[in-house]
Amino acid sequence: MDIIFNVLIQLLGIYKWMLIIYILLSWFPNMRDSQIGAILGKLCEPFLEPFRKIIPPLGMMDLSPLAAFFVLSFAPNGLIVLQNLIS
Repeated sequence: MDIIFNVLIQLLGIYKWMLIIYILLSWFPNMRDSQIGAILGKLCEPFLEPFRKIIPPLGMMDLSPLAAFFVLSFAPNGLIVLQNLIS
């Protein structure tokens, strides 16, 4: 069971880096239209969309990725607590 939780925690870390790269792509013109941007968009947008519904953009700044990253940072801790409860 420990292996499953370790793999999930590693996958969350990888997803966090994918989200960072996707956010940084928005700083460069037309990078989200590239093949990498399209792949990351398909993987990251479903996670970001609920946060965009809750947090409206402030002018030209979209703070929803920041909130999503914050939630994603706490997810490994939640998995560790769940692992301890199961064990």
